[in-house]
Amino acid sequence: MKILTVVGARPQFVKAAPVSAALAAAGLEEYLVHTGQHYDAAMSDVFFAELGLRPPDRNLGVGSGSHAVQTAAMLAGLETVLAEQRPRVVLVYGDTNSTLAAALAAAKLHLPIAHVEAGLRSFNRRMPEEINRVVVDVLSTLLFVPTETARANLAREGIDGARVIWTGDVMCDATRLFAGRALREPGILARLGLGPRRFVLATIHRPENTDHPARLRAIFEGLARVARHTRVILPLHPRTRARLAALNGHGLDGVEIIEPVGFLDMLRLEHHALVVATDSGGVQKEAFFQRVPCVTLRDQTEWVELLEAGWNTLVPPDDPATIAAAILEAPARPARDIHPYGDGAAARLIADALKKVEGEVQLA
Repeated sequence: MKILTVVGARPQFVKAAPVSAALAAAGLEEYLVHTGQHYDAAMSDVFFAELGLRPPDRNLGVGSGSHAVQTAAMLAGLETVLAEQRPRVVLVYGDTNSTLAAALAAAKLHLPIAHVEAGLRSFNRRMPEEINRVVVDVLSTLLFVPTETARANLAREGIDGARVIWTGDVMCDATRLFAGRALREPGILARLGLGPRRFVLATIHRPENTDHPARLRAIFEGLARVARHTRVILPLHPRTRARLAALNGHGLDGVEIIEPVGFLDMLRLEHHALVVATDSGGVQKEAFFQRVPCVTLRDQTEWVELLEAGWNTLVPPDDPATIAAAILEAPARPARDIHPYGDGAAARLIADALKKVEGEVQLA
């Protein structure tokens, strides 16, 4: 049975690594399509190499553009590939434009869709990712949810519970799979002279922050205040780099900006950080998997379990003093021991569910 997998962005490469291995172990054929949404070598090629993902069978090379331009180009390219390959199931991850385009193309061709990381909600329709999630979940035949909260979200929206399968979170699988290898060598820690719990790791890339100069300035001014007390390391996303010119260097004092890093170096940085400050959905969980407190610089987060348990603090990034205080106070914040994302078996459960499809006549 052929599974056609669509990926396009860093988090999806990471999630696909354990799932692709599980599909192979289950004897399922996988055809891997890279849309080219993340096309920079530091955001794409390095992840395939480090994670042991084989080169994609097809790279659409779409690149950047507005949501409409990017999604339209992906939709056209994916329609051609799907018509050629006629897979049994189209497997998509998360909430990117690549995910939306793949789901739309598959639905138009009457191909079943399986959505990994289904059911997540921020309840903010101004976020493009929220639109993508909702649409893909409605179109999907199999919805693999990472948490019970996600299952409850789908139930409230009237999605048939028979289509919903709890698997846990594949990022838990990936962290467990690669953390041992990452932590055996110091890697970037030695290159930067970083000691355990002696630095804050920051990542900023979401348009809701980077495309608004006042917010971006507040974030960097807040990080600069933190840098007066401890080192602040920021691997710079290409989108953020393009927006920093608007700041004219204002608020950047003390923040140590480095090039984007691969997954193994990211695991090393997360594991040894005092605090992680981020606007990334995936990095929030990666910090939790390594039991490092996180401050999320957004108005909402999908990972409400981490807020409730004290591992994460949500800070709308409008005031530098509030941002700095939240980061500096995070190490002392109490947090409960929770395990909402499974035990690292999500990839196997996904492969098992897809294997069952092999004998079914109709999925739609």
